Formats: sequence, structure tokens, C-alpha cells
Amino acid sequence: MDKVAIIGAGHVGATAAHVIAQRELADVVLVDIAGGIAKGKSIDKMQAMAIHGSGVTITGTDEFSAIAGSAIVVVTAGFARGPGMSRTDLLNKNASVIRSVVAQINTYAPEAIIIMVTNPLDDMTTLACEISGKDRSKVFGMGGVLDTGRFVYFVSQKTGAHPASIEAMVIGAHGDKMIPLVDLVKVAGQPLNASLSREELTELADRTRRGGAEIISHLETGSAYYGPGTAVAKMVEAILKDTKEILPAAVYLKGEYGITGAAIGVPAVFGRDGMEAVREISLTEEEIAGLRDAADDVRNAMEALHGQDA
Repeated sequence: MDKVAIIGAGHVGATAAHVIAQRELADVVLVDIAGGIAKGKSIDKMQAMAIHGSGVTITGTDEFSAIAGSAIVVVTAGFARGPGMSRTDLLNKNASVIRSVVAQINTYAPEAIIIMVTNPLDDMTTLACEISGKDRSKVFGMGGVLDTGRFVYFVSQKTGAHPASIEAMVIGAHGDKMIPLVDLVKVAGQPLNASLSREELTELADRTRRGGAEIISHLETGSAYYGPGTAVAKMVEAILKDTKEILPAAVYLKGEYGITGAAIGVPAVFGRDGMEAVREISLTEEEIAGLRDAADDVRNAMEALHGQDA
């Protein structure tokens, strides 16, 4: 049985652990500086697995050494953006967390694939790529799978179609500059733009961009975790089962789409070796410009971080 480590036993990390275990994809280790939380949640989940009939193990600890031997390490640790906190504040605080976490991964699980979840996602993925010393095939971010799931849900609501019949993808930043590819959506094999107006397609794209904020507005405290946790499990499954599935993910680009030196959401092939290939698909000029604009934001963020290190 493969082993997956999840750094951060908050709602997202705990949900990812639950879905991975329920699907019997791997044994799971939950690591959190609050070891009691990780331990308590792991016991609760093991009891749930006993009810479900899953034979995997879930272990909770505050010891990073427990990640040794992991095929994949998922990083959810970090601060959430609080009231009055700027994007720069969040960037600086979580960059410190990621530097520490990556150092621990390199010490105890140097061969592991890293899936980044910590926000701001594209920035933290880029930072992890740069400081880990790993090939980009082994370090990438989750955002696009979650954003695509939200897009599919909204299309399903609009059309009444079963989600499994909908082909859709969201690329670009995991944030306000995400790019739902409205003209590539198909429902039961038929182009969605043949049945919906441009205004309706734009509304779907806009709601997708606001997908996380909409959830927060209802919760009032906290943010989404069932969707993000399930998106993590989807990526873990593609890797461990070697599916060669094309999923949108934050990948460190080396010239694809005219972008270099930033991790940003693009379609990529996932299998046992991690991110096995970037897929360059046909985009409109506006979509390419949006992708490059989002990458510029990431590079600017990295320059600001590195400037502080100098």
C-alpha cells in the first residue's frame, strides 16, 4: 500500500485524508504542529473507515519524521487570509511556512511528489518549486481541479445535465484571474456555446471566479474544504493509479504558452511519475493574455519575496 502524508490537519487536510482513505488509495499520515488535533482526527477517521469497511491506516502526529517513505506529500499548512490582511501579508507569512515545510520534506521524504494547496497557491507552488530542488514534475499545485469542479457544478445547475456528462476546464490563477474556458465546454458531447448565449456563458464564468467567496459569504467564518479536499484526492488518485489523466494544475512553466519562471494553472498529464507533460491547447488571444498576466503577478510576488531575502 502506498503512503501519502498530509501536512496540516485543518479542514482541508483532514477532508483530503478522509477521501483518500475511503477510496483506499493509500495509507495516510496527518502531520500538524498541533499533534493532538492530528491524532484525534486520525482516530475519528479510522473509526469511520471501520464503518465503511476500508482497511487503510490513518495516523496523526506532530513528528515530521513520520512522512518518511511517502510517495506523495500534500501541503495544506499555512495561514488563512484574515480581516485586514493584504495579499502581501498572506504571501509573506505563508512563504515562511512553506520554506520550513519543504526543508522537512527534503529531509524525511526526498523522493516524494509534492502537491501544494497552501494559498496564495500559484505563488506558494512557484516558491516550493524553486527551493525544493525537485524537477517540476514532482512539485505542482491543486487549484485548477477545484475550480473546474465548481465550473462543472454551475454548468450542471444551469443546464440540468448530470455532472459526469460535462467536459470543462479552468486554467490560469487560482483566484480572481482564473480563466474558465467557456467555449470548450461540452455537455453530452455537444458544445455549450451552441445552446447558451454569450451573456449566459459570461455569467457562468463569473460565478466560477466567485465560487470560493460565495461559500465564505454563507459560512461567515471559515472557507470551503469538502471541495478542496476532494480535489486533492482526485490528484492523488491520478498519480497513484497512473491514470494519465489530463487535469488542470499549477505547473512551473518553461516556455509553454510563452511563459517561463512561474507556476500557473494549465492542463497537464498526471501519472505515477507526477506531472508527466504539459498540454498546450488552443486558446483565444484574450485567454493567452490572461494566462500571461496571471504569471506576471506570480513572478512579481517572487521578486518581492526574494528581495526581502537579499
